[in-house]
Amino acid sequence: MEKFQRLVNNAIKNRSSDLFILPYQDHYRILTCVQGKKRVIAELTTAEGQQMIAYFKYRGNMIMSEHRRPQIGALKWQVSCNETIDLRLSTVGNYQAQESMVIRFIYPLKDINYRINRPEQWNMITKLTQSRGLILFAGPMGSGKTTTMYRLAKELAKKELVMTIEDPVEIEEAAFLQLQVNEKAAMGYQELLKVGLRHRPDNFIIGEIRDPETAKLAIQAALSGHLVLATVHAANAYGVVARMQQLGVEKYYLHQGLTGICYQRLLPLRDGDAVLFDVLSGKELSTVIEEQRMRGMSSAWRQQLKKLREEESITVANYEKLKNG
Repeated sequence: MEKFQRLVNNAIKNRSSDLFILPYQDHYRILTCVQGKKRVIAELTTAEGQQMIAYFKYRGNMIMSEHRRPQIGALKWQVSCNETIDLRLSTVGNYQAQESMVIRFIYPLKDINYRINRPEQWNMITKLTQSRGLILFAGPMGSGKTTTMYRLAKELAKKELVMTIEDPVEIEEAAFLQLQVNEKAAMGYQELLKVGLRHRPDNFIIGEIRDPETAKLAIQAALSGHLVLATVHAANAYGVVARMQQLGVEKYYLHQGLTGICYQRLLPLRDGDAVLFDVLSGKELSTVIEEQRMRGMSSAWRQQLKKLREEESITVANYEKLKNG
């Protein structure tokens, strides 16, 4: 057990977002994910891999005898006398009934390393939160979308009530009223959002808009005077509008309820990683909604990257990789 505990503690020390216990050929691999980059940190025998999964399943109050069907669990992990981390567990078996597990680490907001590349962009986004309406965030997994929303909402929580609806809760924040999706209890995004509206919060964070009902409820909440921060899957800022229309939100309601769009990437700069945004708001956003254009990244995004390249803050290879989003 000490070996398993050491693997988890080292992953937490390196601020990994996830730890993967995966069957590979005739053994198990242990991988961590730090800022979206996965790497193998250890290899275990099949017996050790199964023991590690069983250890966390037991602690996470999961069914020990089930090795194929998906399961979820959670537990409190004591890192030290002064530090406790929430762990979210997910298991599933492959077609050969070999079980795998992913452990998600839930860090307090204050402990998350987060650096903005262009402070003026942060000022622009902060200004958007002073308005009511829906602000949508897009970007690859691991780009820091949830952290961005939480940092924005943390300032608002000093004077207003912030409610989050997530699947699962990714960051623990005492200043917010945090709700977690539980499909088994018939408490999905739609049900929790309806319940949330009765709690009369000033601001919502929705972990992900993934279906038409949630999209329409988010717009309704925005139109009723709330600030709603939410993530949505899209390849770029312009694609967010197309995605919302695909989910059944009509152009009229997008004009009325959508305040801004923020697409973000975690840039691998020479002196460390930093977040860069592509922000749409005001007249530019209205034009995108009206014309329904899919144009890749904005000219502002390309200009920011070009400036970083001229400053030699980013390599040529990363510039070419990121200039299209």
